[in-house]
Amino acid sequence: MNAPARFFPADEPLRYVGPLSRDPYGFRWYDKDQVVLGKRMEDHLRFAVAYWHSFTWPGGDPFGGETFLRPWMHGADEMALARAKADVAFELFRILDVPFFCFHDRDIAPEGANLKESNANVRAIAEIFARKMESSKVRLLWGTANLFSHRRFMSGAATNPDPDVFAWSAAQVKNVLEVTHELGGENYVLWGGREGYETLLNTDLPRELDQMARFLNLVVEHKHKIGFKGTILIEPKPQEPTKHQYDFDVGTVYGLLCRAGLEKEVKVNVEANHATLAGHSFEHEIAMAAALGIFGSIDMNKGDAQSGWDTDQFPTNVEDTALAMYEILRAGGYTTGGTNFDAKIRRQSIDPEDLVLAHVGAMDVCARALLIAADMLEDGALQKAVDERYAGWNEPQNRAMLREGASLEAIAARAEADNLDPQPRSGRQERLETLVSSYFR
Repeated sequence: MNAPARFFPADEPLRYVGPLSRDPYGFRWYDKDQVVLGKRMEDHLRFAVAYWHSFTWPGGDPFGGETFLRPWMHGADEMALARAKADVAFELFRILDVPFFCFHDRDIAPEGANLKESNANVRAIAEIFARKMESSKVRLLWGTANLFSHRRFMSGAATNPDPDVFAWSAAQVKNVLEVTHELGGENYVLWGGREGYETLLNTDLPRELDQMARFLNLVVEHKHKIGFKGTILIEPKPQEPTKHQYDFDVGTVYGLLCRAGLEKEVKVNVEANHATLAGHSFEHEIAMAAALGIFGSIDMNKGDAQSGWDTDQFPTNVEDTALAMYEILRAGGYTTGGTNFDAKIRRQSIDPEDLVLAHVGAMDVCARALLIAADMLEDGALQKAVDERYAGWNEPQNRAMLREGASLEAIAARAEADNLDPQPRSGRQERLETLVSSYFR
């Protein structure tokens, strides 16, 4: 099967048209060459298109089947369909002029009759990617293995009670990690969609945690063996589909990494909608990752305030995105990471142009948010307020309390001798929230 000669209505790469334009096929805020804080906007944002939602998701939901009916989704020859899908994917990458894309192995190639055939299918499509990348600007931000969709993973992958599933998972990850390395990927993501449990009645928690820790170490060991210079990332994933996840949020992942002795080796890929499902804000999870020294990359999307599951919508809220971008800038920006649109168009948005325009709108939201976040950082008023709040810790006697060798007795004695009588001071939350609003103009 061959892909349509021109699946999308646009042909040439989309361009910056300015904020006053209403051209839907132009960027109003995303000017990739604009310099922001000494760096090109494209280099700040490092946009990536997600292969799975953009080209593999059929538009179904728990109550109804597919709605998209893409030409590469039906046919007897699954590898021919995969090749056609690759043609359309690189067409979209070129139209959007994005620097990166991301994939799961099962997004790009079908499952074979056995593990060997499945891995060979992935490698065959990766060879097509390699040829297409030679004549394209797009690079691989990260690859990952789908260890959650097939029924064999219903009880997890690394944490599965069946050692054969652990072995299968290791072989699948080995293949995709090597493919990612060969394609010049900048990261490899471990996405533990079903690494958790539904009930303690059939679960051995210590055993499963030990299995997961060993699996992570095996991946890191193989990374070094093959010379992969990219970053290994874990994506925190709360609640859905498993009720109790071992990778629930950034803090939980950090604890897991410490248990595995990998807190200096592995970082996190933070998703906006996953932060929401964990009961956090997106900016909280980014800031927490930065504070713990494990911030790596993000999946950009948003959830639905009226829905309690991972709706993976394209971002449209500039203020929320600006707060996330502010934390990314405060963390020093990306190194190997980027802004991956782990987002899908709604199941009623069935036209090819809907996929293009969803990305255009999301890229503009992120670009505008970046400009606002840069203003917030350069102005310094927010940081000044934080510095003033903690100014007392700059005093030598107060810093001394945190040093090794300080004792509870000595601190208590000083508190009594100095007749300390601390009085509460305002946190100025509303004042700061108003200050943030002033940057949106």
